[in-house]
Amino acid sequence: MSGGVLVAYGTTNGSTAQIAETVAEVLNKAGLQAWARPAASVASVADYDAVVVGGGLYAGRWHRHARRFVRRHHRALAEKPLWLFSSGPLDASASEKDIPPVPGVRRAMTRLDARGHVTFGGRLVEGARGRIAKMIVRNGKGGDFRDFARIEEWAQGIADELTKDATGS
Repeated sequence: MSGGVLVAYGTTNGSTAQIAETVAEVLNKAGLQAWARPAASVASVADYDAVVVGGGLYAGRWHRHARRFVRRHHRALAEKPLWLFSSGPLDASASEKDIPPVPGVRRAMTRLDARGHVTFGGRLVEGARGRIAKMIVRNGKGGDFRDFARIEEWAQGIADELTKDATGS
C-alpha cells in the first residue's frame, strides 16, 4: 500500500475523533500508513489506497460532515476499499449487540459497496456543545460508552484485510 489509509470523521464534541485516531493508530502499528482527519478538511481521497469514514450519530443521522464527505467523494470512494463506523449510543448497547447502521449510512454502504460498518458507543460529558447535549448531560444520561478494546479489534480486522489484499494471500 503506497498511499495509505485515510480515516475521515465527523464529530461535534470530539468523541468520534478519538475513535478515528485509535483506528489510525492500530493501522499504523500493523505496518500500514494511516491518518485521521476531520472529514470537512479533506479535499481529495485520490492519494489514499483505502478509506474509513466515521460519524457521530445525532437524532438518528450521521454527523453532517461525514454525510457531506461521502456525497462529495462518492465516485472515488466506490473504487476503494471502504469501511464505515458510527458512534453514538449513550448506553452499553453497542458493546452488547450489533447495532445496524442508520438508514442513510446503510444506503451509502450499498451505493459504495463498503466492506463493513460498526456502531460504537458514544461519549457525552460535561462541557458538551449543543443545547440538547447539555440537557442530556444535565439529566444524568451522559457518560463515556466507548469500548476501545472493541474499536481496536475492529481496526485490526481492517488492517488484516488490507494486508491480505496487498500480499494476495
